[in-house]
Amino acid sequence: MTETEQAVALPGEPAFAAASAVFNLAAPVRPAAAVTVRTVEQVRAALRHAERLGQWVRVHTTGHASSSARPMDRSLLIRTEPAGPVEVDPVARTARIPAGARWGEVVEAAAKFGLAAPHGSSPTVGVVGYLLRGGISFYGRRAGLAVNSVRAVELVTPDGEFHRVSASEDPELFWALRGGGGGLGIVTAIELGLFPAARVVTGAAFWPAAHGPELLSRWLRWSRGAPEAVTTVFRVMNLPKVPEIPSALTAGPVVCAAGVVLAPAEEDLTAAEGQAADLLGPLRAVADPVLDTWCTTTPPAVVRTHMDPTDPVPVLGDHLLLSDLGEEGAEAFLRVLGEGSGSPLVNAELRQLGGALAVPDPDGGALSHLDAAFAFTAGGLALDPAASAAVRAHCAKARAALAPWDTGRTAPTLVERLEQPQRHLSAAEVERVDAVRRRVDPAGRLRHDVPPGASALY
Repeated sequence: MTETEQAVALPGEPAFAAASAVFNLAAPVRPAAAVTVRTVEQVRAALRHAERLGQWVRVHTTGHASSSARPMDRSLLIRTEPAGPVEVDPVARTARIPAGARWGEVVEAAAKFGLAAPHGSSPTVGVVGYLLRGGISFYGRRAGLAVNSVRAVELVTPDGEFHRVSASEDPELFWALRGGGGGLGIVTAIELGLFPAARVVTGAAFWPAAHGPELLSRWLRWSRGAPEAVTTVFRVMNLPKVPEIPSALTAGPVVCAAGVVLAPAEEDLTAAEGQAADLLGPLRAVADPVLDTWCTTTPPAVVRTHMDPTDPVPVLGDHLLLSDLGEEGAEAFLRVLGEGSGSPLVNAELRQLGGALAVPDPDGGALSHLDAAFAFTAGGLALDPAASAAVRAHCAKARAALAPWDTGRTAPTLVERLEQPQRHLSAAEVERVDAVRRRVDPAGRLRHDVPPGASALY
């Protein structure tokens, strides 16, 4: 047995705990064995090990999506942590990103050249899973789904072969990888397109939840004609009293308007600040925020705009893609989630879609746009069985209240639980991706890495 194969660890061993660690403590994974791989050869060795023992193969990096993952019994979990820096080509405006990289590394590397990436809302989120599941960034209405910026993918297919795929190198596999639902190989690196970003206006403003109805009404009215340079979210939050959170936000439920306005070049900054003022002026006129962090700054600040936790937490939640809410939908949202609703959810939000996010990319993959006005996500802390039951019940209540505006589709990167309805591909798109799966994984070794609704094979 080689040194690489000896690194495959069993439950109870330190290496197993490291390889199977996840971000969501409410959704631990329990594979039969686990291994951390850093090279293509180690990926191949892990695949041989799984085949020899008759194990399914599963893949993750940070485990942010563990709550929506299928059970991992009888599986070898491969944690991808390829070594090496993020390599930026400022002329081509691309970055080659090792599969183990987190978004914080990419943001810092790109900013040195006045560039930005369509990154996630937390610096600790893994790049590969976020991208290949679609990715909705704070630049989304300008840049589109993050997956559309993928220029090439390096991966090892279940037969142990290494491939670099792109629009000109196995274009059908490249198409399927970009939003097809996985089960196609173990990615070791991604080449990503970047865009100019000189400055941004970004931040979050918070008000007592009593102002929620008027603030949401004004935000929705503004969002219908919002410029594509602006991407925002409206949140209702019941934040825990912990030292990391300002006390002004924990005295009771608050509502929040957060987002980003992009200025690609310095000469665009005046327009960007004006666009931010068009949004924030009417909201600030309702009442003075209890905290307001909106400011003109540099792109690295955007990765913290959403104020996501950077340490693992136990969370339960839900997700829907919604059509335009109108007054009736806004009332339904606040009735179950706003002040007086008794909501135990730490966060419930409407992410503004539209703009470039709604436009199909002619060169895109299986998922290249989202046909919805808003993405709804909600979650609460699963600190004990009673809290978990309360969060589940309130998520179900919110889902029922928002049912008239539910499009029936989902954004894979936002799915919070395995059992929720999931649909991001049409039947024809599923069949096309399945044809690629049959070619690259005829034995179905990666079948359990495919979420419900993304394949007709499993």
